[in-house]
Amino acid sequence: MKDCPVKYALDTLAGKWKMYIMYVLTETEGTIRFNELQRQVGGISALMLSRTLTELEESGLVNRVEFDVIPPHVEYSLTDLGRALTPALDTLGEWGHQVWMANGCPAAPEEK
Repeated sequence: MKDCPVKYALDTLAGKWKMYIMYVLTETEGTIRFNELQRQVGGISALMLSRTLTELEESGLVNRVEFDVIPPHVEYSLTDLGRALTPALDTLGEWGHQVWMANGCPAAPEEK
C-alpha cells in the first residue's frame, strides 16, 4: 500500500514520544512552555523533546512561538491540523484503558 493514508499518518507519528507529546498538547489549554511540557511528558531529555517538537512542527502539527524577552522562552501549541488528532487520541486512550483493565491493571514500569 504505497499511497495508504493510514501508513502516512503512522509514519508521521512514529517514534517513542510523538503520540504522547501530542496527547499532552491536546490536554493543554492554549500554549505550554518547553520546560513545563518536559515535566508533563516525564522521562524525556531536553534534546529528544526539542528534536521531536521540531519534527512535529515540520509536519504542521505543532506551532512554536519564540519570545525575545529576558529571560527568553518558547511556547508550543497545536495547529488546527494537530488539534484534529484529538478525537483519535481520545479513542486510543479509551482502547488503552480497556486493554489495561483486561490485563489486570499491570503496574507501569519503574522509571530509571
